[in-house]
Amino acid sequence: MYYYFIIAFQAFCIYHAYKNKNNYYWYFIIFFIPLIGCIIYLLTQVINKSDVTNSIEELTTIINPTKKIKDLEKVLEFSNTFQNRINLADAYSQNRDYNNAILQYEKALESNFKDEPHTLNKLVLCYFETKNFDKVIEYSKKINLEKDFKETIYFYGLALEQKGEFDKAEIQLRKIDTRYSNYNERLELSKFLIRRNKKEDAKEILNEIISEIKSMTKVNSRKHRGVFSVAEKMLNEN
Repeated sequence: MYYYFIIAFQAFCIYHAYKNKNNYYWYFIIFFIPLIGCIIYLLTQVINKSDVTNSIEELTTIINPTKKIKDLEKVLEFSNTFQNRINLADAYSQNRDYNNAILQYEKALESNFKDEPHTLNKLVLCYFETKNFDKVIEYSKKINLEKDFKETIYFYGLALEQKGEFDKAEIQLRKIDTRYSNYNERLELSKFLIRRNKKEDAKEILNEIISEIKSMTKVNSRKHRGVFSVAEKMLNEN
């Protein structure tokens, strides 16, 4: 029993460290000094009770992803409200069951909330994951991406490319080119420009990404070293 407790304790601490992007040395402390290391981590890194509760709930969801869905299905059956249906749809989406998520989001929009922008935005993301690019474009046009959902512009732009609307796609994708942010999206923008034979434009973005990461502190640059490596590789290949 003690052995299983330690394993569970380690799993919780490692998950918490991963989720919060804590320093890599915590993994070694947690793994090689099981009980003491976990206690030290808990006391120094887990700030409050709500943080612990949320992390445990998320870890339980990872171990048994269908439990949360079944619980939310029962809640919806007991009380068929807009929010309860959205909660169930969110759970499906988090579990990468996008088809069921879409079904629940669509049903939610059949009520008095047919133009609810946050639900429409969630549908955009789910339809993108299922490669239904027509729906991505349709729903993206119904919400104000510039004002409230700037991160979704990326999916909108890629969907436009898939439908052959290259000029419109470039207009949207260039909106995500913001310094010191959106690194993965900017890499995808660079790939898009290379596909459109605009290699000099792509190189300019890649050089900016590399320069920005080089200017960061060691801790922050370490977080983006994967992006840095990809950007360098793309530059060398083009």
